[in-house]
Amino acid sequence: MWQWVVSPEKAPDKPEEVEIGFASGTPVSVNGSQLGPVDLLNKLNEIAATHGIGRTDLVENRLVGMKSRGAYETPGGTLLVKAHQELERLTLDRETAHFQQALANRYAELVYYGLWFSPLREALDGFFHVAQQRVTGAVGLKLWKGTLNVTKRVSPFSLYRADLASFTMGRYNPKDAEGFINLFALPVTVRPKAKAETK
Repeated sequence: MWQWVVSPEKAPDKPEEVEIGFASGTPVSVNGSQLGPVDLLNKLNEIAATHGIGRTDLVENRLVGMKSRGAYETPGGTLLVKAHQELERLTLDRETAHFQQALANRYAELVYYGLWFSPLREALDGFFHVAQQRVTGAVGLKLWKGTLNVTKRVSPFSLYRADLASFTMGRYNPKDAEGFINLFALPVTVRPKAKAETK
């Protein structure tokens, strides 16, 4: 059934690296070359399909409620989704990232159902427009025989700070954790005590 993406077994033995650049969440370049949307996707389709990336075989829920099997080939789309997700992990704060996951599923459902011109889709666009403003930078991907691995993530809006994320205690005081743990655990520790007092 596969017409486009080569079998991973027949993909080149030598891996290939590709870098995708983004500006406010929109893909704008491949390997440093600025490309329009169509040319960019065509370029990624060609690269990914050659390396056996982009086959999807799934059972999905149709609009009318029945389940159906879908076999899709989305080589360039697979690279874009992976790179975009990785850049979001670097640039979005936790609360925005978690909330966006729920909205993204609803957005995808609206599009899948053919409701592109609905007021809800337009309203969700407003949220995503703001959420994506800092999703700017580049992600490197290594393609090899159907596998896809991240080689780099860079952004001028990166929220990752090695001095804060490290457990070498550079700017992190372990004593601060004790108070936080005690406060955060209050609901869990109070509940058993309240149950015991009612007996």
